[in-house]
Amino acid sequence: MNNSQVSLPELFKGIALFTPGGDLIYCIDPTKQNRWHLHLCAALQEWLGLPEPPHFLVPCYTATVDRWRDPDTEQVRTSAVAYPPVLRYQALLNMIFDLWQFQWSPSPWPEDLCHPMVLATYRQQFPQLWDNHDLILRLESQESDRPIVEEHISPKLRFPATERSPTQGYVLRLFVSGHSRTTELTLQTLHHFLERSLGHPYTLKVIDVSKHPEQAELSQISATPTLVKVWPLPMRRIVGSLDDEAKILQVLGYLRD
Repeated sequence: MNNSQVSLPELFKGIALFTPGGDLIYCIDPTKQNRWHLHLCAALQEWLGLPEPPHFLVPCYTATVDRWRDPDTEQVRTSAVAYPPVLRYQALLNMIFDLWQFQWSPSPWPEDLCHPMVLATYRQQFPQLWDNHDLILRLESQESDRPIVEEHISPKLRFPATERSPTQGYVLRLFVSGHSRTTELTLQTLHHFLERSLGHPYTLKVIDVSKHPEQAELSQISATPTLVKVWPLPMRRIVGSLDDEAKILQVLGYLRD
């Protein structure tokens, strides 16, 4: 990616949130008013299919930059700080925020929140965060203040745009019951269909309701298999056989009902 791909206002506040695995989601806010940390956590939940927003990443895996105008000199000033776990990503941060070889300052280390042993306790609940998906996402806010993915620049996740769907990615969940040949065939068929039919990146999380009944209850799953489109909104689902490809495309928004 080159800097021309990101349009930056002269004055803004930028917030970046990393995962332990190295994925990045960030925003550029010229108003400096939104609660972007919450937006970034919510978007990570939807994009990676997490059970809940990973608020524990804040502040440990965050970096912030502020470009402001000095009232005395009228010159644009820049301050940029990052927590120790993400200081090694300075080159990437400088690229997305258009800060040519800027030297970032380390933020004070809140050891009670950011100690490696404390953070490791979340790994079992959020294993996706410790994987590297080569994910780099920029978020913007609509008038409704709901965060949306505006720009997707990860080279491994970039797919050619199509006219069939306006979205830039999908988060899907497949609820199954136990491990069986039927479950394997369902997953295999669905995977082949998605690889063949989608022109956009997607994440598919398989949830065994026999092992995770709490997630089935939370998602109001009454039968298996059930395919749920979590993102983009609105959330939609298919219950039962997944052999009807036209129905799957309707749920994904590729075909009108």
